[in-house]
Amino acid sequence: MTNAEYIQFIESGGYTNFNLWHSDGWEFINNNDIKAPLYWYKIEGKWHHYTFNGLQAVNENLPVQHVSYYEAFAFAEWKGMRLPTEFEWEVAADQFSWGQLWEWTSSAYLPYPGFQKAPGALGEYNGKFMVNQQVLRGASVATACNHSRKTYRNFFAPPSQWIFSGIRLAK
Repeated sequence: MTNAEYIQFIESGGYTNFNLWHSDGWEFINNNDIKAPLYWYKIEGKWHHYTFNGLQAVNENLPVQHVSYYEAFAFAEWKGMRLPTEFEWEVAADQFSWGQLWEWTSSAYLPYPGFQKAPGALGEYNGKFMVNQQVLRGASVATACNHSRKTYRNFFAPPSQWIFSGIRLAK
């Protein structure tokens, strides 16, 4: 989804319409006074955001980034669509360009069928971080090359905005 499409979402009241949001998402944006993606500011009627080059006007043709799962979900609701499951994303990945931003999915970060927790630190790591996380697929400009493959599962908590995350929708 482009910045232009996301600006339409914002300006049509996307951050004020509770019908678009998960209950936790609605609570999160209201408790934290979130009204746009992370690093976005409206200055003299125009949207700007911080980039590696400092404060810049938002390029409406680029993909929206630094959105949380909650924001991605609300945007999908607003468009009358949904986030893909991680398995739908993987099957369709050869049909679209990916790799600039991690893309939120509707899938919770759960073990694959047959997963057995390893003993020691590796098992502890997997056990602790498989709770309250959403799967992201793809890669981003900040992803190590060996992690940039369509089968790689990334995961973050739904309120996370700071990652290079974006939105891909499904019907």
